[in-house]
Amino acid sequence: MNILLIGSGGREHALAWAISGSPLCDRLLVAPGNPGTAECGENVALDIADHAAVVAFCKQEKVDLVVVGPEGPLVAGIADDLVAAGIKTFGPSKAAAQLEGSKGFTKELCAEFNIPTAAFGRFGDAASAKAYVRAQGAPIVIKADGLAAGKGVVMAQTLDEADAAIEMMFSGGFGAAGAEVVIEEWMIGEEASFFALCDGSHALPLASAQDHKRVGDGDTGPNTGGMGAYSPAPVMTKALEDRVMAEIIAPTLAGMQKRGAPFKGVLFAGLMITAQGPKLIEYNVRFGDPECEVLMPRLKSDIVPAFLAACDGVLSSFDLRWLDDAALTVVLAARGYPATPEKGSIIRGIEKAEAMDNVLVFHAGTKQSGADIVADGGRVLNVVGLGKTVSEAQQRAYAAVDAIDWPGGFCRRDIGWQAVKREQEG
Repeated sequence: MNILLIGSGGREHALAWAISGSPLCDRLLVAPGNPGTAECGENVALDIADHAAVVAFCKQEKVDLVVVGPEGPLVAGIADDLVAAGIKTFGPSKAAAQLEGSKGFTKELCAEFNIPTAAFGRFGDAASAKAYVRAQGAPIVIKADGLAAGKGVVMAQTLDEADAAIEMMFSGGFGAAGAEVVIEEWMIGEEASFFALCDGSHALPLASAQDHKRVGDGDTGPNTGGMGAYSPAPVMTKALEDRVMAEIIAPTLAGMQKRGAPFKGVLFAGLMITAQGPKLIEYNVRFGDPECEVLMPRLKSDIVPAFLAACDGVLSSFDLRWLDDAALTVVLAARGYPATPEKGSIIRGIEKAEAMDNVLVFHAGTKQSGADIVADGGRVLNVVGLGKTVSEAQQRAYAAVDAIDWPGGFCRRDIGWQAVKREQEG
């Protein structure tokens, strides 16, 4: 098959690495890709926002399957345009992608179909949002309704912080994404990322993962798109997975079918494991980044038939096999991230890290500049270690991080701390 992968981040390098290993993949094209994906297939300079150009390219290159990595094109309806042109596409329709494109849409779906989530209010103006905050008290969570690259959430400890977040969002701090805000109760518990492949009516659970959103060690500083992750997440027991599938994923699929927008693709549930059980924080309609970078190395099965089964509505007869080993990824970010990352600094020693046993390096925000690899984004590299335990995977990942010579970058030094603590106590 000829397969087109859309996107250019660390998630897409991990997907390209997995897809290129499939016997079903004759030719892998990545648009626009990055220097890492170029090692797995052919990068294509294609404007992914121009859906007609993407459709024309697929016809010209006889593309059999399109896999859409990021949320932006999905929310913009790229899957609808490709499917309408007769091109098989892994990823939800525009209507189904509202699960990520609008937090308010998802919260109302939860209310209608009795899906456990935080209590919430949805507001279109600052005055009523502030009044709700005063009635609820702090700490409280303020979210921009639309897409804000994983940064549209403020965990307000005080009423003043909450008011400032509301002002910032309604005054255009996140552009159109903040035209509406969702305000939620502060949930107590441990977070986990849960992924399920969906074919519209049936869901197949994937491995669990846990990511680290705050920029600094000890979960301090502002939220980011994610500074590292590990899989499996020890908090996600089999009993808990069954509850998540029954109480959260199944009613979501049923609800979306009822609304005439069946969900096909990968559903990524951000969960809070509370004393009352699992609750939905939010949905994403694509693989997590950096979670994808720890899921793909643990997947024993070929990912391409799974994508095809999701597209064709035949997941119910499907199964995936996973390695027992743990995987842990550390994100190397450019100085200044998440505010204004510094671009253009040279990164050396990637090949030295890649040569180490049980280590993978996925490119996220890099570009080729002559013979050099330079930083070209906020989150720049994902360094993955594999091991029998999370502790072993963590040691390998950080040994590989230390082999990379990049004064312009930084990382958290405590990725996986919760799991490592559990292993030491256990």
